Amino acid sequence: MIAMNQELFNQHIHSGEYTLVDFWAPWCVYCRRIAPALDKLAQEQEGNVVVGKINIDDHPQLAHQEGIEVIPTLLLYKDGNVVGSIVAPESKAAMEAFLQEHIR
Repeated sequence: MIAMNQELFNQHIHSGEYTLVDFWAPWCVYCRRIAPALDKLAQEQEGNVVVGKINIDDHPQLAHQEGIEVIPTLLLYKDGNVVGSIVAPESKAAMEAFLQEHIR
C-alpha cells in the first residue's frame, strides 16, 4: 500500500499497470473500517495491481481533480484512465469482485 501524493499518483496511474487508489480521510469512520481489508487485498494483489491511498485532507486538489464527492471511493486506473470505481465497498470480497470485473 502506497501513501500517495500528486507526484506518486501521476507516476503510478500512467505506469501502464493497474492502479487502485483509495480516496479517504482520517476522520472517516468507514474508511478506517475497510482499511485492514484493503491492506490485505494490496498484499494479495502485489504484482497484479498497485494499491495506493490518498488522504483527501492532505491532497484536496487531487480529490477535486478526480471528482471525489463521497469517501471512501476507490478508483481503478490503467494508462492514466479510470476504468472503474467503487464507493464504500461493503467487504474485501466486494473489492475483489470489483477488481475481477475490471481487470482484463
